[in-house]
Amino acid sequence: MNVSSSDSDYAELGDEELMQRLHHRDQRAFEAIFDRYGDLVYSTALRVLRDTQLAEDVSQEIFVRLWRKPQSYVAERGRFLTWLISVTRNRAVDEVRSRGRRQRHETASPEEQERELPASDSIDPALNAQLAEQARIVRAALAELPPEQREIIELAYFGGLTQQEISDRLDQPLGTVKTRIRLGMQKLRAALAPQIRSEQI
Repeated sequence: MNVSSSDSDYAELGDEELMQRLHHRDQRAFEAIFDRYGDLVYSTALRVLRDTQLAEDVSQEIFVRLWRKPQSYVAERGRFLTWLISVTRNRAVDEVRSRGRRQRHETASPEEQERELPASDSIDPALNAQLAEQARIVRAALAELPPEQREIIELAYFGGLTQQEISDRLDQPLGTVKTRIRLGMQKLRAALAPQIRSEQI
């Protein structure tokens, strides 16, 4: 496969081509997808959850899953963006339902709690613990980044700003913003690599 060496080349690639490269563990392809859709995934989760921390956690989980299992997306079934937004919305709705069940359980009488059966779409507690640990690891990795890289990544992926909006807000050249995002993402990938490898089957 002819892999481009320029970041600008990756930015020009279509979603399906990037996903094909992701099958080969191409980090630049992952970074291009993250750069293209990170803010959209976050804003989609936020609209459902109405909680910035939960939206951050769901966004992080979506991209960790995408890196681990790119084969989850099947191009023949539809556009990548449609699939990605659907996955994000479904995961956010699952979180809302899970919170609702927890709240109902906490306010129910002991007799009602005994009668309450797990819903068929309930989230495995072990999976919840695993996802919470993944979110903790990502936040810890972010904290280790140089402040200028961490600030830009947080504005882009958790604040929902485009690279141009970050450039305007911080009064920095667009090229500087792109470079810091790329370098920050490379460091995050390196920090998360041991965790990702340990979870692969």
